Amino acid sequence: QHVLTIFRPNFPKRGYSSEEILDMLFQTLDEENTHIILTLDEFDAIIKNEGSETVYKLTRLQEIRTGKPQRISVIFILRDLKLINKLDDSSKSTLQRNIIRLEKYGKGQLVDILNERINMAFNLYSVNEDVISSIAEIGFSETGNARFAIDLLWRAGKYADANDEEVVNADCARKAVSSIIPTFQKNELNSFGLHEKLFLLAIARFFKYNENAYASISEIEESYAIVCEEFNEKPNSHTQIWKYAQLFSALGILKIAVTANIKRGRSTKISLPAIPSKELEKELSASLGKNRE
Repeated sequence: QHVLTIFRPNFPKRGYSSEEILDMLFQTLDEENTHIILTLDEFDAIIKNEGSETVYKLTRLQEIRTGKPQRISVIFILRDLKLINKLDDSSKSTLQRNIIRLEKYGKGQLVDILNERINMAFNLYSVNEDVISSIAEIGFSETGNARFAIDLLWRAGKYADANDEEVVNADCARKAVSSIIPTFQKNELNSFGLHEKLFLLAIARFFKYNENAYASISEIEESYAIVCEEFNEKPNSHTQIWKYAQLFSALGILKIAVTANIKRGRSTKISLPAIPSKELEKELSASLGKNRE
């Protein structure tokens, strides 16, 4: 019916059966001498809710017009190809003739998609490259889901607006992630040792005062040394700091990426993807304050 209203804007919404609407659509396409490609997204739901009969009719639209030009081609989009096995043989045979498998989006592709949306909806230079890269990386980790990445971008923009920020910074992105994926429970802090908490506080402080979404291991070490001095603690070695980073990466609090550069060799980037740095600093400061009492 929606397709028919494109050709006949005044077509009534009620009063016609599905068969009558389909007949009028074919008649209109014949009159216009045109062809349409009908794309049905979320076809999984049709299979689950309607079953083989509806699918069979959709795949046999042209058969009711023997000897006439084909006017409608259909594309079905579904996430789980195994659902086809639930259909009867006649429906299944048609669907399995032409199958195109689309791989999940890569990080670079998600960056391109996000940049396109930013050009459409954001002011110029209001989202920096680090934030785009961070959101794309999270979207890639969530099965390459472009819709999820776009939703994160939208939420991050909303947080920036709410805080009267001129740009969408990394903390806006972290708030967006934490609003969808709760990765941190306050009571988890009690299970960490003193230097593990100091390391996390160093991470929180670094990202609180830096707009970048990523930090090098050397930058984190410097921040950690400053925090240790504040608490009158001797900093642990580079090897131990790396172990802390790996621990919190395994817990989903941090994300570690190792990149290769022809001139500089291998480098390690650390990000705090899902917890706002100010919130993390507040909770750690409170927890460490109790330890001092």
